[in-house]
Amino acid sequence: MLEVLRLIVERLGYVPVLASQGKEGLEKAIIEKPDLILMDMMMPILDGWEATRTLRASLETKEIPILAITAAARSEDLKTCLEAGCNGYIVKPFVVMDLQRKIGELLAAPMTKV
Repeated sequence: MLEVLRLIVERLGYVPVLASQGKEGLEKAIIEKPDLILMDMMMPILDGWEATRTLRASLETKEIPILAITAAARSEDLKTCLEAGCNGYIVKPFVVMDLQRKIGELLAAPMTKV
């Protein structure tokens, strides 16, 4: 999934910063200060829910929009993504145009306090 997202993001004209697991993603988010985080909720070592909560608790990263990428499509699972601090979600498998639209919405919208 990481490689697929990298290719999509690059084709949309963005420069991705990649992390294969949650702890690495947290470290890179603090250093890189990305404009948007695409958070796979099913990562090893530190899952996306806990990584999102940690990002929201940090002064350095709490304002970065986070889009959950998840295979868990039940309404309870999607609600949990939002409760963890994600600004939105997209369910796998997804259509590239839907991902592009979600990215555009989050990058265009003013950040709301989480």
